[in-house]
Amino acid sequence: MKSYLAAAVQMNSLPDLQKNLAQAEELIEIAVRRGAELIGLPENFSFLGDEEGKIAQADEIAVESEKFLKTMAQRFQVTILGGGYPVPVEPGKVYNTALLVAPNGEELARYEKVHLFDVNLPDGNTYRESATVVAGTRVPPIHPSKDLGNIGLSVCYDVRFPELYRQMTQLGAEVLFVPAAFTAHTGKDHWQVLLQARAIENTCYVIAPAQTGRHNSLRQSHGHAMIIDPWGVILADAGEMTGVAIAEIAPGRLEQVRRQMPSLQHRVFS
Repeated sequence: MKSYLAAAVQMNSLPDLQKNLAQAEELIEIAVRRGAELIGLPENFSFLGDEEGKIAQADEIAVESEKFLKTMAQRFQVTILGGGYPVPVEPGKVYNTALLVAPNGEELARYEKVHLFDVNLPDGNTYRESATVVAGTRVPPIHPSKDLGNIGLSVCYDVRFPELYRQMTQLGAEVLFVPAAFTAHTGKDHWQVLLQARAIENTCYVIAPAQTGRHNSLRQSHGHAMIIDPWGVILADAGEMTGVAIAEIAPGRLEQVRRQMPSLQHRVFS
């Protein structure tokens, strides 16, 4: 693992596939120009709106999203995470899929979101992700990269389940992706503290691409795409506008924190 720059992209995706891909391309190019070698796009980067529209277009969204990720990775010679897009699995149902792609366009890792957001929020909004999404059943894969470190994948609501990240850390994870479309209501209280907790307890870097702003009449996302170091320090925060959060991932810092705070070695219970 070497020192390098990573980027957490912040988008305002809409129920418009082509507009979203154009927005993503623009932000990827900005990240590349600033030197990023590992770039993460948020959950629902290619389509965010009503569930009926997503399901109706799921085949096209799946094909175009994967094609886009591989094209961008090859064009800019970077490693890219597509943080979540629908992949049809049965009639009317999809996996919420995160895909990590190499600079040569090769698929490195694929993860189907395990924890589905079925929640009644105090602001009156109700979310039933399970109405259209089939939960994955596998622990997220760890991609071992000689240059970028051991990369673990997760998606949004997963961040509330620390056991998932502990399993990834036990498998050797050093960099944890948490791409999200976190709601504005929960995000203001929970987003930052959950990300910092996952970084601190696992002594890992956390890269958290995010959605921001309004997507339709009902959905509004919190923003604040972040990169956090293994001590819990926020290295970059994209605020509430579309853009990119960029920071250095440094193996020396990872080793220093794990040496000074060897909590992973002090575990008593599995």
